[in-house]
Amino acid sequence: MTRAIMIQGTGSNVGKSMLVAGLCRAIKNRDLKVAPFKPQNMSNNAAVTTAGQEIGRAQALQARACGQIADVRMNPILLKPESEIGSQVIVEGKRLTTVSARDYAKLKPKLMKYVLSSFNSLKEHNDLVIVEGAGSPAEINLREGDIANMGFAVEAEVPVILCGDIDRGGVIAQIVGTQAVLDSVDRELVKGFLINKFRGDASLFDEGYNSIERMTKWKGLGVVPWFESAWKLPAEDSMDIRSANKNQAKFKVVCLCLSRMANFDDLDPISQEPNIDLVMLTAGNAIPGNAELVIIPGTKSTIGDLKFLREQKWDLDLAGHINRGGYVLGICGGYQILGNTISDPDGIEGPAGRTEGLGYLDVHTTMTANKKVTPTTAVHLASGAQINGYEIHIGDTIGNDCTRPFATSNGTPDGAITFTGRIMGTYLHGLFSNNGFRQYFLQNIGAKPSNLDYDQEVENILDKLADHMEKNVDIDTFISIAR
Repeated sequence: MTRAIMIQGTGSNVGKSMLVAGLCRAIKNRDLKVAPFKPQNMSNNAAVTTAGQEIGRAQALQARACGQIADVRMNPILLKPESEIGSQVIVEGKRLTTVSARDYAKLKPKLMKYVLSSFNSLKEHNDLVIVEGAGSPAEINLREGDIANMGFAVEAEVPVILCGDIDRGGVIAQIVGTQAVLDSVDRELVKGFLINKFRGDASLFDEGYNSIERMTKWKGLGVVPWFESAWKLPAEDSMDIRSANKNQAKFKVVCLCLSRMANFDDLDPISQEPNIDLVMLTAGNAIPGNAELVIIPGTKSTIGDLKFLREQKWDLDLAGHINRGGYVLGICGGYQILGNTISDPDGIEGPAGRTEGLGYLDVHTTMTANKKVTPTTAVHLASGAQINGYEIHIGDTIGNDCTRPFATSNGTPDGAITFTGRIMGTYLHGLFSNNGFRQYFLQNIGAKPSNLDYDQEVENILDKLADHMEKNVDIDTFISIAR
């Protein structure tokens, strides 16, 4: 019978996703067929499966760690924030609706059947399923109708390992306090704990570790040291993206961190280029005058983020950047923002109407209800390099600059380029993961590309992460707890 075990966290960003990825690869290396599962994820950084369905980027990485193809069953419910109060609800890879946080609380109980269906299907085809929670079970105000943490664990009868983050401080209180607020049914399912992100000599925490075991009666499964190479794995949080060599790099690439930035893992391969200084530019900061390439990334709300961009005065900075001869690349929503107009006749992103774009590409975008979600193989026209990526967007874009497309896919043009070649737009995500294209693109704009094999580097880091887990986690006990 297939077994399952769940890792929940004492809070958000305690490192659950990385732990699951590492454990998946470590257990795969033990010749067990293992699969990841996250009942509910909230992220605008979605991956597209080969079947053209959306799942969380973290679950796609975890699937890769398992040696499996990303499958919609691994993340049946995905929430994609569109505004401060509303999120798009993706169910089994397809958009169901957009709701406010309050209305989602009413919808959640109806989604448990999809969660259990996906989970049970995964169990039928694997030896072990490792489940990742969301947020924290200590948020007892969200317990009613819960499908992400203890609500799922109880319904599916899955034992839980609780993970605490020592780097943020107070890890003893995190774990002991979580036990204190759980009700007896939920508390009974927790079988152990892990300490994550430890820096320094782990033996210095022995007394604290033993205190947690004594106070909770839960089994400690290990203290996991800080994994320095984690930043080289595809990021689910844009703030996890950093540059490989900021101090010595000469060529500066700036990505504008839009308020609803989506699919920013496009930047991961660029971040690992040793001769590139990648700056993830946040609100309130001006585009540096020595930037040589500015990237406007994808967004979950094109019109809203165009307004956000202008509020940061980045439109003025871009004008100066372009006048200095700088390059600009817009990806997906960023491509739409670079155009002349964005029309939303049906009010898909807000009030119906038409918005003036930045006007650097002579193209016009019309928002449509149909959402394109598909893996895509294209050819970059300037270099002939193949691009294996994906598209995930609403809106159709046409215009004079489309006669100079960025790429073609099965004879269909994609994107647009100005006659100077310095301003470019494309709907293709994942383009920089393609080594040949990335090397040509960087060299063509004056950068010095490396011989980085991005996919192989991700595999190498997953193997190192698996070794990290083997050394610091009691994996035998972890597997024995699963049921």
